[in-house]
Amino acid sequence: MPSPVSADRPAAQPPGRGSVEALIRQTRRLKGDVDAVRRDTRGDGADPEERWQRALYDLALRQLNDIDAHLAQLRDGPPPGPTRPDPPPAAPDGSLLARVGSAEWDLLTDQATWSAELYRILGLDPAGPALTLDELPGLVLPEDRPKLTEMVTACLVDAKPIDGEFRVVRPDGTVRTVHMMGEPVLGADGGTTSMWAVLRDVSELRHSQRTVSETRDSLHRHRRREQTGHRTAAGSQQAVPPPWHGSLRLPHQEPAALDLAAHRLPAATATLIGADWHDALELTDGQTQLTVGGITGQGVAAASGTAMLLGAVRGMAMAGTRPGRLLTLLNRLLDTAAQPALGSAVCCRYLPSTRTLLWARAGHPAPLLYRDGTGRPLDAPDGAPLGASSGTRYEESAVTLRPGDLLLLHTGALLPEHDGTSTVDRLLGLAPRFGPARTARDCVRTVVEEFGGPGREDDACVLAAKVTV
Repeated sequence: MPSPVSADRPAAQPPGRGSVEALIRQTRRLKGDVDAVRRDTRGDGADPEERWQRALYDLALRQLNDIDAHLAQLRDGPPPGPTRPDPPPAAPDGSLLARVGSAEWDLLTDQATWSAELYRILGLDPAGPALTLDELPGLVLPEDRPKLTEMVTACLVDAKPIDGEFRVVRPDGTVRTVHMMGEPVLGADGGTTSMWAVLRDVSELRHSQRTVSETRDSLHRHRRREQTGHRTAAGSQQAVPPPWHGSLRLPHQEPAALDLAAHRLPAATATLIGADWHDALELTDGQTQLTVGGITGQGVAAASGTAMLLGAVRGMAMAGTRPGRLLTLLNRLLDTAAQPALGSAVCCRYLPSTRTLLWARAGHPAPLLYRDGTGRPLDAPDGAPLGASSGTRYEESAVTLRPGDLLLLHTGALLPEHDGTSTVDRLLGLAPRFGPARTARDCVRTVVEEFGGPGREDDACVLAAKVTV
C-alpha cells in the first residue's frame, strides 16, 4: 500500500532510530516491572480485590506488549508495499502484526487492496478478492453498521480522518472487535481519490478491559456488602453490651452493694466486629448477676449470636436460674443453634445479704479477686466451652467477699496474640495500682491504660465490681 500522503501536506518524518531504541528499552523495563508485580498477585482466589488487581496487570501488560511491537516497527521501518494481484505473506499467528492489517480503496477504479493480515482478521480467504467499501458492511454486526457508514461517509465527503471501532462476524460465526484508523488521499484538485486504513483486531484488549470492569464492579459489590454487614453487625453489637461504660448504680440497691464499671477495647482493625459481651443485671432480693463471654466468629452472624445468648442469659437469670445450671442450659442452646459455634462465658451471682458470690465458667478465664494489695484467680473446676458437647454439666463455686474487695471479669483477647505475655499475669500485676483506686471506674481506667495499645486482633471486654457494703 502506498504511503498515505495527502496532496496538501508532506509526510511526517520518522523519529530517529536512537530515540526509538531508547523508548523500546524503557517499555521493556516497565514490562518486566509490571510482570514481576503481577506474578506476586494471585488473582485466582475468592478475594475480589486480588482478581481486580490481576485483571489490571494483565491489561497493562497486553498494552505494553503492543507498544513494544509498534516501536519495533518504527525502528525497522515500513514493510514493502503490496504487490498485485498476490498479497504479501501473512505475519505469524500470535504476533502483533497478525492483529494489524491495512487496506486501500481506490475510488477512481473501485479497486480494493488488502494486506494478508486483514484477510486473517476478518476470517476471509486470502485468495479471494478484497471487499469494496460497499461490500464491507456485510461482515459487520447490524447494530454497528450505522457507525461504520457514518465514519466512511465523513472521510469520503468531508475528508475527515477515521477513528472508530465496530464488530465483525467471521464466516465461522466468531465475533471480533476491529479498530479502524484511516484518512482520505486527496488529488491535485482537492477531491478524494482513495481511502487508506489500518485495521487492528482489538478483541483480546477489549476482553481484558471488560474483565477489569467486571472485577471492579464485583469489588464494589463486595465492599458494599461488607459495609452493609459491618453496619448491621455494629448495630447488633451496640445492642449487646449494657448502655454503660463508667460506674453503674443498679436502680433498686440502696445503699449500693456493688460499684460497677465496664469497658470494651476495640480490635486494631475497625472492620472487625467481635462477639464478646459484658453485662450486669439486678435480680430479685437485691441480688446482682455479672456475666462476661463471647462466641467464635465475627460480623453479622457472630453479633446476632451474641445477642441471642445474652437474651437467654438475662431471661434465665430473671427466672432464678443459678450460674451452673444457667451455663448448662446455655450450652444446650448453642449446641442446637442453626449456625453451630463455640462460646465461652463466666457467670456470677452476688448475694449482698451474705456477701456471697456464686459463679461458674465455661471455657473462660476465672474471675480475679483483689484484696489487700494482691490478686488471685478464683478457684473452681473449669467447664468445657459452650457448644463443644451437648451433655456438659457445669459446676458451681461460692466465695465470701469483703468490703473493699475488687472482682475483675475479662475476656481473653486483651493482649495481641504475638505478645507472648500472660493476660492473667499482667492483670494480677496491676494489684498495687488497684489498691488506691476508690471506684470501679478508676480500676477499669487502669486496665485500659495497660491494655489499650495497638495490635489487638479482636475486641475485648473488662468488667470491674467493687464491694461497697
